[in-house]
Amino acid sequence: MERIAVIMGKMHSGGKKNLVMEYYRHIDRNKIQFDFLCDDDSNAIPIEEIESLGGRVYVVPRYQNIVANIKAIKEICKENKYKIAHGYNGTMNVFGLYAAKCAGVPIRINESISMAHNSDKKTYIKNVLKPFSSCFSTHYMANGEVCGKWQFGKLYNKGKVAVFKTVINVDENKFEPELRDKCRKEYGLQNNIVIGHIGRLTAQKNTLFIIDIFNEIRKIETKAKLLIIGDGELREDMLARIKEYGIEDKVQYLGRREDIRQFYNAMDCFLLPSLYEGLPVVGIEAESCGLPMFFSTEVPEESSPCDDLGVFVGLDKSAAEWAKEVVEKVKHTERRNHSNEVKLAGFDSVTEAGKLLKYYEGLA
Repeated sequence: MERIAVIMGKMHSGGKKNLVMEYYRHIDRNKIQFDFLCDDDSNAIPIEEIESLGGRVYVVPRYQNIVANIKAIKEICKENKYKIAHGYNGTMNVFGLYAAKCAGVPIRINESISMAHNSDKKTYIKNVLKPFSSCFSTHYMANGEVCGKWQFGKLYNKGKVAVFKTVINVDENKFEPELRDKCRKEYGLQNNIVIGHIGRLTAQKNTLFIIDIFNEIRKIETKAKLLIIGDGELREDMLARIKEYGIEDKVQYLGRREDIRQFYNAMDCFLLPSLYEGLPVVGIEAESCGLPMFFSTEVPEESSPCDDLGVFVGLDKSAAEWAKEVVEKVKHTERRNHSNEVKLAGFDSVTEAGKLLKYYEGLA
């Protein structure tokens, strides 16, 4: 049995955590085990689950203290004599994989799972680090074509980047009418059109624009309600904008939750007007559950496996224009299960975990 050092960076609730954990839950753990190396300011490390599956968790100094971060990763890698280190931290992988190289780890996988946008303050750092993506890496992966091209450029075009898609447990993300009814009743949504968003409340996710869009939706559709799940640096700004519009009674903010499957069922559409994404887990989960998705055109089109559910709208469009498209789509969508389509498109964790195992075995 081979242990792999999985260098996570910050393990927060959301896409990166879900992606890695879905592969880990379904890979053959008699052959491969994951040891998770996570920054000490992570807010959602599932320590109990990881340990129950045979994995280990190492908490290291956050990357803002980069010298201590590198030193800690180096010591852990050296102590455990890993043959493979797999970095899931985008352009920041340069630091974790440098530490792994210093510790003598022979196989170092650099994975791209996100991109950037000029209006995001983190983009400058990403652009500075991106040219160094090949420096301490021996192999390259991405969760989609667009991510692979963005971070690795010519390496992707030369066929040196393996693509392992963002995956979900398709069987657990089916549309269930009974669960929909139960959740809507519990949260007082039986007679409403529920507009939803699940994610970090950040500039990248365009959180405040979501509020703008909903404010226009409720002018068209009086039965509309907004359901938001997540947390982040824009929480107070978001709540202030809700108050400014006077729509507190139209919005349910539930904070950070882990029990989100019921809410996909309860919603009538999902808003994701992000400034950029890699291949967002929420889009795959929502469409598997038959939920119409509204992406910005900055999100890769490969994020929508179901042609009749994914709608891409430009960020140059006004909130009122977004609202009009949302209301029309919801009116003409009959809810049904799409899990089989998602599975056939290659997003099923059970199937794809087997492929990842073969990839690892081909390296070791």
